[in-house]
Amino acid sequence: MLIDTFGRVATDLRVSLTDRCNLRCTYCMPEEGLQWLAKPDLLTDDEIVRLIDIAVTHLGIEEVRFTGGEPLLRAGLVGIVERVAALAPRPQMSLTTNGIGLRRTAAALKAAGLDRVNVSLDTLRPDVFKTLTRRDRHKDVIEGLEAAHSAGLTPVKINSVLMPGLNADEAPDLLAWAVAHDYELRFIEQMPLDAQHGWKRDGMVTAGDILASLRTRFELTEEGDGERGSAPAERWTVDGGPHRVGVIASVTRPFCAACDRTRLTADGQVRTCLFATEETDLRAALRSDAPDEEIARIWRVAMWGKKAGAGLDDPSFVQPDRPMSAIGG
Repeated sequence: MLIDTFGRVATDLRVSLTDRCNLRCTYCMPEEGLQWLAKPDLLTDDEIVRLIDIAVTHLGIEEVRFTGGEPLLRAGLVGIVERVAALAPRPQMSLTTNGIGLRRTAAALKAAGLDRVNVSLDTLRPDVFKTLTRRDRHKDVIEGLEAAHSAGLTPVKINSVLMPGLNADEAPDLLAWAVAHDYELRFIEQMPLDAQHGWKRDGMVTAGDILASLRTRFELTEEGDGERGSAPAERWTVDGGPHRVGVIASVTRPFCAACDRTRLTADGQVRTCLFATEETDLRAALRSDAPDEEIARIWRVAMWGKKAGAGLDDPSFVQPDRPMSAIGG
């Protein structure tokens, strides 16, 4: 079991498969990109599967989410999914992706055992997409979403970040489109995880702003806390259901008290929180032939030291040195 001093138990593992990405989203990294991790620093496919095996069989992990960077850039992704699906007990598996490569990989991922996907899409307008991501790939994302739905990687969830002056007016249009295509839309407040450290609280579109905009067109009925559990998104049924919309208010309505996540970076570091400034090295233990029990012990110690919250409301908050692309969202 992965438990911390506040009694929270981690059952959800987020695994970053690469720090690389084929987009340059303005809220994540600079236009020129970043200094990528050297290949020897990255965990191998075997190392990733072994750590997930330890997490599942020794530490009580029940759900695995593959992230990046962009996880579809990982050459061994399908094989990793297939091997994790063969573990006993078998964890639930999902993937967070920008969707660009889904059209050609969705069917193979489903056949390998992937359960569902989350796809990032911040706008319905190709020109705005190009401005936000610095790449002209909007059509590829739309086709990727369609392929994921057709392959049965459902529910297909869409993650959207709204930015002032760019797409802040699109919330109702995004929801109408998601409902029409049977996707579940989740808005995410912009978080301080950009490599440029340009985030400012007073410039963000808040959960309150998003809900006010949605209610100009839709009737929203809030689900109870019992429905939410440890999920990061507060959810509302749309016009009486069955479709729902979620809002992840990491900044203005933090949900740290119910957090059940542990994170593994692409270079084998345990992070107890997206906003953590400290990491615990598992790669060194792996490569020094430590037994599974010792690696599990190191992981438990790391989680025991998890802080009560992210500290975003603290004036002394220090943004993590690693951008979101290197941590895994």
